[in-house]
Amino acid sequence: MTVEPAPTRGAGAEELRTGRLLLRRPDPGDLDAIFALHTDPEACTHNPSDLLGTRKEAELLLLRWSHQWNRYGFGYWTIRRHDSAEPLGFCGLKIVGFRRRPVLNLFYRFFPSSWGSGYASEAAAAAVGWARAHRPDDLVIARVRPENVASQRVALRAGLVRAEHLDTAGDDGTDWFFVSDPGYEG
Repeated sequence: MTVEPAPTRGAGAEELRTGRLLLRRPDPGDLDAIFALHTDPEACTHNPSDLLGTRKEAELLLLRWSHQWNRYGFGYWTIRRHDSAEPLGFCGLKIVGFRRRPVLNLFYRFFPSSWGSGYASEAAAAAVGWARAHRPDDLVIARVRPENVASQRVALRAGLVRAEHLDTAGDDGTDWFFVSDPGYEG
């Protein structure tokens, strides 16, 4: 049996602000950034199965992101600094099935030129904060490769905790799990 999570409406998810960042629902104007980021081998080093080969694949990715937004009222955001129109990357939450239950998967991918500035941690913390405020009963998870120490730091700074007992094989290797509920047994 699949449990379908309830949509979130009226929760102000289409735009969030942090101290330095604007998180905004992606639109067709973000297609170039989606394509550029997901064709960058460095940005996808730890998740090579996420690399795109064509612009059409980027269009389909944006379409999937839009369906998530339309169905649930939240999803991935385009991340920008307040003082710039240039996207830094993408971060947000998507409903996925995990061990026969819907959970919120935390995603963050940024252009390498923005790495080391704390933007991913700031955006991820905003996403987790939004989930805690608007979907408090949902488990937030982040799946990270063991060798991706920077991504592990982002998950921890976003308020997630390491959950070794949930580690599994993923599309690109072992997935280390970080979760919002330290008592979650899975």
